[in-house]
Amino acid sequence: MEKVELLSPAGNFEKLKIALAYGADAVYGGVSHFSLRIRSGKEFDYDSFLEAIKYTHSKNKKIYVTINGFPFNNQIKLLGEHIEKMASMSPDAIIVSTPGVVKLAHQIAPHIPIHLSTQANVLNYLDAEVYYEMGVERIIAAREVSLKDLIKIKEHLPKLELEVFVHGSMCFAYSGRCLISSVQSGRVPNRGSCANDCRFDYTLYAENPDSGTLFKIEQDEGGTHIMNAKDMNMSAYVDEILKSGVISSLKIEGRTKSAYYAAVTARTYKMAIDDFYAGNYDAKKYEEELNTTKNRGFSDAYLVQRPHERVDTQNLKTAISDGTYEVSGLVLENGEYFMCKYKTYPNVEIEMILPEGENVQEVENEIGKIYIKDTKPYIKFYKIITNTGKELESVHSGYTLPIKLPAFLPSFTILRQLS
Repeated sequence: MEKVELLSPAGNFEKLKIALAYGADAVYGGVSHFSLRIRSGKEFDYDSFLEAIKYTHSKNKKIYVTINGFPFNNQIKLLGEHIEKMASMSPDAIIVSTPGVVKLAHQIAPHIPIHLSTQANVLNYLDAEVYYEMGVERIIAAREVSLKDLIKIKEHLPKLELEVFVHGSMCFAYSGRCLISSVQSGRVPNRGSCANDCRFDYTLYAENPDSGTLFKIEQDEGGTHIMNAKDMNMSAYVDEILKSGVISSLKIEGRTKSAYYAAVTARTYKMAIDDFYAGNYDAKKYEEELNTTKNRGFSDAYLVQRPHERVDTQNLKTAISDGTYEVSGLVLENGEYFMCKYKTYPNVEIEMILPEGENVQEVENEIGKIYIKDTKPYIKFYKIITNTGKELESVHSGYTLPIKLPAFLPSFTILRQLS
């Protein structure tokens, strides 16, 4: 059985490096042009994305470029130029959303594999066959499709690769085809600028047309949360997905999410994949780790059960994201310092999360202590010293100077504390 690929979001160069360090086999991202994540796309320009491609390939891993927006007529010339520019960088695939862009990409860059975005809403083998005959090598399935239907698609098209989302934000609308933020703020979701209006608090009213009486409908003092979807978490079903034998890639959503999210989701799903192949699958372990990330409550979405069978995919209480841990800091690439992300005090035990394949040696000196407790690595600072030699009583998020570590740690090691 060919091992499934783990595909992580690359919202910027740092998060790309972190996702790869924590176990991702491939990453996806792009510049802002014609991408469905304009905000994260602005983290890259052409030059930095070329460097990202080179970096990814130096790790013997893959990178897919997102060109998955929906162009208007007056943009087609610019789109063609953009596809040509990105193809010249030799990404491992181009992700597009529409039949016309599939055709254009195949004409301009026939040597670059084409992956079809989930925005195309492929649910059946008839549609899949059309795209396959157009030259699409992989389809990122609609989030509303079932595993049973994907098995049927694979039976009809055995050479077609199938990719499924297993984790991340869910959309209130059908596979992201939403106009709510277009109506309210002029930001068009299918052109990359969704304002997440479905997460907002709303106030609803019921009117009696005979009397003109208006009643306010409240769930709580903040209003109602009728469109707020829970986040997808398929970690308990990775074994079932892989047993099907039809999925080529497990995809994590979240280019605009934090570096901690990029690390923990990659690490946890890589663990689940490796454990499956080793016969040690443990869903509870993955659930506990993913609960450390900010989330709006979790749902196992629609891959195992169809949408009309679900009544628990909405979070009607709050749009605020919660997690069991706070990120204290992120070790810089040089391994000598970390940047504070929360708050750090002397003599406080802080857990460390290490990149894939890394470990630490126990050490103790005047700056602090690195040690192993219950098989987990921890760090405790005796002194908080900046890279300029200044000693602080404590350090908090927003502080811009790196903080000295007691010893070198692996690049992108994460420091975290219970919330």
